Amino acid sequence: MRIVLLGPPGAGKGTLATAIKDNLGLLHISTGDILREEMKNNTPLGQEAKRYVESGGLVPDELVTRLIKNKLENDPKAKKGFLMDGFPRTLKQAQDLDKILVDLKMPVEWTLCLEASLDVILQRLTGRRVCKSCGAVYHVKNMPSKKEGICDKCGGVLYQRTDDNEATITNRMKVYTESTKPIIEYYKTQGKLKVLNADKEAQEVKELALKNLNG
Repeated sequence: MRIVLLGPPGAGKGTLATAIKDNLGLLHISTGDILREEMKNNTPLGQEAKRYVESGGLVPDELVTRLIKNKLENDPKAKKGFLMDGFPRTLKQAQDLDKILVDLKMPVEWTLCLEASLDVILQRLTGRRVCKSCGAVYHVKNMPSKKEGICDKCGGVLYQRTDDNEATITNRMKVYTESTKPIIEYYKTQGKLKVLNADKEAQEVKELALKNLNG
């Protein structure tokens, strides 16, 4: 199965991606992971990306697309099915991805779009806490650590990310909605779109997603 996963920050994409990947045995393709892997291995694509990252700039669409293409062509697991997470982010990327996948005879089968209300996303993200040492994620209400401010796993200090504030989150939602609307319409016209209510609890969303995909 070949799936594209869309959803705003705080909708639970990470949790759902892990569940789908584990249940269906798919290759999880995350642009962030690929970028870090290529830079760590000092590949030509990684060196090119590193120049943008180190200068504080955004990695261009064209380079991100090449990174994805390289992954799809060279990872044998991709042929057995994949879950695309964090890509495409623009209509152009969606169109370019389709061209790549047509050439590889691996077209997208489904696009799962998580929809969540701003109130729910604000509640989730403003309550998020991250461990400075190991990166484990907690939530002050939904998943608190046993000892306030201390990581259960490594004993590190928990902190709130600077971008986990109401003004920044509201702006990120606005940007996401504007940039993703054309992508949603693009996959909808292809008859590949499945919309999920991400305001629900993670377990319920997971069961609904798997039911949709297996049905």
